[in-house]
Amino acid sequence: MDVLERIGKIVNDSPVVVFMKGTPQLPQCGFSSRTAEALMACGKEFAHVNVLADPEIFENLPRYADWPTFPQVYIKGELIGGCDITLEMFQKGDLQKMVNEAVDG
Repeated sequence: MDVLERIGKIVNDSPVVVFMKGTPQLPQCGFSSRTAEALMACGKEFAHVNVLADPEIFENLPRYADWPTFPQVYIKGELIGGCDITLEMFQKGDLQKMVNEAVDG
């Protein structure tokens, strides 16, 4: 399986996933930290991929959805965006709704 297929499998197998630098418990950059905090505040489980621990994903994820930066949040297989978009959606209450619908069905 090539790296883009691996990324696609992660995205499609996880209702909510964030590709980030570090982990939600130990983020390695401020943008990843704020994004993970917003997702955790939604109160639902979500998957994460530490792109620093997987150089192949780190190098190729920007090609997957044509999004150049990290973190990247996917809900139900669709790229939601990075830190700014995720935080804006959280402040409006949209992120919580999307996460709840994705996780609870």
